[in-house]
Amino acid sequence: MTTQITATDDRQTRGFLTVITAVGVMLVAANLRPAVVTVAPLIDDIAAEQHFSSAAAGLLTTLPVLFFGLSAPVAPRLAARFGIERTIFGSLLLLVAAMLLRFVPNTTALFVGSALIGAAIGVCNVVLPALIKRDFAHRSGLMTGLYSMTLSGGAALAAGLTVPIYDGFDGNWRLTITSWVVLAFIAIAVWVPQMSRIHLETPAGTGRVWRDKVAWMVTVFMGAQSLIFYTFTAWLPTFLMDQGYSRADAGGLLALGQVVALTCSLVVPIIAGRFADQRALTFAVLVTCGVGMAGLLTTDAWTALWIILVMSGPGSSIGLALLFMVLRSNNAAQTGQVSGMAQFLGYILAAFGPIAVGGLHDLTGSWTVAFSVLAIALAAQIFSTTVAARDVKMALRPSAP
Repeated sequence: MTTQITATDDRQTRGFLTVITAVGVMLVAANLRPAVVTVAPLIDDIAAEQHFSSAAAGLLTTLPVLFFGLSAPVAPRLAARFGIERTIFGSLLLLVAAMLLRFVPNTTALFVGSALIGAAIGVCNVVLPALIKRDFAHRSGLMTGLYSMTLSGGAALAAGLTVPIYDGFDGNWRLTITSWVVLAFIAIAVWVPQMSRIHLETPAGTGRVWRDKVAWMVTVFMGAQSLIFYTFTAWLPTFLMDQGYSRADAGGLLALGQVVALTCSLVVPIIAGRFADQRALTFAVLVTCGVGMAGLLTTDAWTALWIILVMSGPGSSIGLALLFMVLRSNNAAQTGQVSGMAQFLGYILAAFGPIAVGGLHDLTGSWTVAFSVLAIALAAQIFSTTVAARDVKMALRPSAP
């Protein structure tokens, strides 16, 4: 009888720790976009006060995304050296320090803080899928959906609240972009219990993912998704205003698209996680996105519908990309490696995508030509699905000593 009670208590304890970990993952995810997103709505005020050129203002908004990618290859090594739990904790501390650094009334501090924010978030971007692989292997679809939804939800919340917070602080943009540090402190407090259960992930036996076909297809899928999402959302309001929409209406349509993306980021990975092979579902999502792009660029009617169809693509794909990292890998350490590889290339593409599309539009005066970059990315994503969404595993070869 005593043994039975002890076993029951042990299951309850494990269940409680699992819930705490899940809540911690979601709170960390909620912090991975607000510090970046809050700059864009205020960039005109920041540029005017700091006397920035258009290039400097563009760099300020792009710098964190660039460092998402540049920090990604380092993250698996940090996880192997210190454990995923300590790596996330340290990244959250760096995020707080970088957000506070941007409060310093100095241009260098503003740019350095933005770069460090990108580095801190980039590390968490990589190691969280590895944690999901390790602790939620049998609930990977659900946890990936919750994670990607919270990631997108944090961005949407920050985008919606930035201007009201700015107004509430009497136009103090430094205080506005720093105010989100409160959410980071909450995540740190909830993450502290994880520090008592450190798991070191050894890189031995995880395979050389840079030589693996499956890893490369997951990387192409992630890179195309990032390029499409960041570029489309960056230029959609301008495109709509060129079509005759007011700023308010363009913003409303972008918000509608973001809500669709948020919903898809939760629902689609949960559905996909129920199947061993996700090709049919993924193809359907990408074809829907392509139909939306074609409709948006070739007709003047049903604009809201086309935006909904387009945004369902990258909204679903962020969750699917994270799910592929978990399902196609053999263990948590390998998940971290392919996550680092995919996000390194993906976010570098995301950083330069808006610049390339903007340059093409300036050169040709045509949004159809400019958005052809997104059509190419979508075609690459469809091609990568043939392997990335198939029921296969990456090779498991020992790493060189």
